[in-house]
Amino acid sequence: QVQLVESGGGLVQAGGSLRLSCAGSGITFRINDMGWYRQAPGKQRELVAGISGGITNYADSVKGRFTISRDNAKNTMYLQMNSLKAEDTAVYYCNRVTGTYANWGQGTQVTVSS
Repeated sequence: QVQLVESGGGLVQAGGSLRLSCAGSGITFRINDMGWYRQAPGKQRELVAGISGGITNYADSVKGRFTISRDNAKNTMYLQMNSLKAEDTAVYYCNRVTGTYANWGQGTQVTVSS
């Protein structure tokens, strides 16, 4: 009964910033390898950022622009997105990056206008 709820998406101009949140229940982010995924129309879902313990990793396409973090007390994960590009437009989801995927949430739409 793992549930993941993403929020914080919206419409932003290129070069702008957005902060996404992922609230989890039935899963402890602190002891799971977690990440942010995105899926653009007509494209495959891709992992853009992961966090494992204190270690973070990023896809080359977002490195230096996105920052993944979590608040263990709140069991909430975040994705700070800066210097957004039109290519970042997608639905963003959170989930495990290792082990069994939880049921995917609704995701949150990020639209970057150029």
